[in-house]
Amino acid sequence: MKIKKIVVATGNAHKLQEISAIFEGVEVLSQKQCGFDEDVAETGATFAENALIKARAAAKALGIPVIADDSGLCVKALDGAPGVRSARYAGGHGDDKANRALLLKNMQGVEDRTAWFESCVAFVFPKGKEIVVSGKTYGKILHEEVGEKGFGYDSLFYSDDLQMSFAQADMSQKNAVSHRGRALAALKVALEGEDL
Repeated sequence: MKIKKIVVATGNAHKLQEISAIFEGVEVLSQKQCGFDEDVAETGATFAENALIKARAAAKALGIPVIADDSGLCVKALDGAPGVRSARYAGGHGDDKANRALLLKNMQGVEDRTAWFESCVAFVFPKGKEIVVSGKTYGKILHEEVGEKGFGYDSLFYSDDLQMSFAQADMSQKNAVSHRGRALAALKVALEGEDL
């Protein structure tokens, strides 16, 4: 792969870390580091729509290719919620503790705890070309938080692949099976031959 630099439409340091770990040897910068600090409204009804909204806005403003991810936790018993509202499930954006507390409350007495994380990654070129890929990872919602690592819902998500919570896994373990890891691996394949 000829890519030397990737600009990511996020202010989430955890996402930047994960993307840096997957795109080893590539310079990964946030949109803010490149001079775009606009808070783009995620008005899409799907992860793919939100990823494209963010990537298009940053690519247009910066005039360089941009990657954006939208991802979240989907719980079967809650009809796919929190879904695209994962980051603001409890009301405020990015209040991980409140989001986890609400999820535990809504899962009280629920037997089927099947869940999956889903990630859609959009890569948008300033001239209009767009690549969208997705990844999923399956598991179940725990009855209480387990583990100290990770972020978001990681301490409540028991990974079928790892046989532990995402918050118990180190970054390399999580990236090997995570929704974002799988989507980014698909993106790497899709970008083969692109000279950026």
